[in-house]
Amino acid sequence: MTASNENAGVVRQVFSLPVIVAALGYFVDIYDLVLFSIVRVPSLKGIGLSGQELIDKGVFLLNMQMAGMLLGGILWGVLGDRKGRLKIMFGSICLYSLANLANGLVTSIEMYAFLRFVAGVGLAGELGAGITLVSEVLHRTIRGYGTMIVATVGVSGAILANIVAKGFDWRTAFFIGGVLGLLLLLLRVTVAESGMFKGMESNQVSRGNFLALFTSRDRFGRFVHSILIGLPSWFVVGVLITFSPEFAKTLAVQGTISAGNAVMYCYLGLVGGDLASGLLSQLLQSRKKVVLIFLLISVGAVGAYFSARGVSAGVFYGICGLLGFGIGYWAIFVTVAAEQFGTNLRATVATSVPNFVRGMTIPITMLFQLARKHRGIETGALAVGALCLVIALISLSRLQETFHKDLDYFEEFI
Repeated sequence: MTASNENAGVVRQVFSLPVIVAALGYFVDIYDLVLFSIVRVPSLKGIGLSGQELIDKGVFLLNMQMAGMLLGGILWGVLGDRKGRLKIMFGSICLYSLANLANGLVTSIEMYAFLRFVAGVGLAGELGAGITLVSEVLHRTIRGYGTMIVATVGVSGAILANIVAKGFDWRTAFFIGGVLGLLLLLLRVTVAESGMFKGMESNQVSRGNFLALFTSRDRFGRFVHSILIGLPSWFVVGVLITFSPEFAKTLAVQGTISAGNAVMYCYLGLVGGDLASGLLSQLLQSRKKVVLIFLLISVGAVGAYFSARGVSAGVFYGICGLLGFGIGYWAIFVTVAAEQFGTNLRATVATSVPNFVRGMTIPITMLFQLARKHRGIETGALAVGALCLVIALISLSRLQETFHKDLDYFEEFI
């Protein structure tokens, strides 16, 4: 086989239907996930809230969404190992699409909170299922390219969310997200299940045993450290970007800063970061080195954010883009989690880990709120951010390199 034919074969595998469907699923997932941050203020004003309630109730609703994702991460992950990767992709897309449609009809904070929780449960299944499926259908030498495409296309959903939120009112923006998800279900039915999962179905091995993560010190360590390396991502998104208008006022940024634009620039940076981290991972043939590089970039970006006193709105948005680039190791982070575990526990871990990280937004924002009251918004956020980055660096040092790892094996439970 000539080099050109071999390269063409690799391209066909990387851009195969499972990769495309997983990428589009994550695209709609991210659209809904960040839409609330963009429409937080107009939607809360639309149901009669104002003043300090826009922050306090905004944090409450964000935490309800993240609590749903925490629960959903466990639920969909276990089902993914027991029933199949494709079934949880179908179920999660269906649930968050219907929840999106209902979000456009809310009239009270109680109804809004319940629907953000339901949407969170639905959103929890998509990324882990997609990364697990792509990791299992592609050869280990190219699976990094596949997960890179899933993440790069997926995070672009935030850009669409900002465009839609600017062109339509917040209720219509939720309706559009619901319709996009339901349309995606039509494409999903053409995708075949992972061969590794099919091979596991004929085996009597225990599957999707979430409690097994806590019965072995080794498995528990791999699980916890896989979660903790992702902490800086949701400190950036959940605190610095979501509340960027409030930080901009404190930093005396010139001009008006909107959360929607901050999210868009952050996710533009994320697109570049996910693309760069995926390519760099293949070039260096290492996941850990790439995560380390991007954590260090994040340290610099957070420093730039709090040094941006008196800058123009354009410069501030540029720093939001740099923050997004720094946390653009998201695909690598989820891939590392998937590669740490055997086929009979892989979906459980790959689905629960990113959602545990998202769920960590709750203690992160609670710490931020506490620190803000005692130390002010800047010092409080810096303290919480430093803690997240230090924990992530320590956890990274405890994980094994998985770039060349063969994934066709089972976890043995005693």
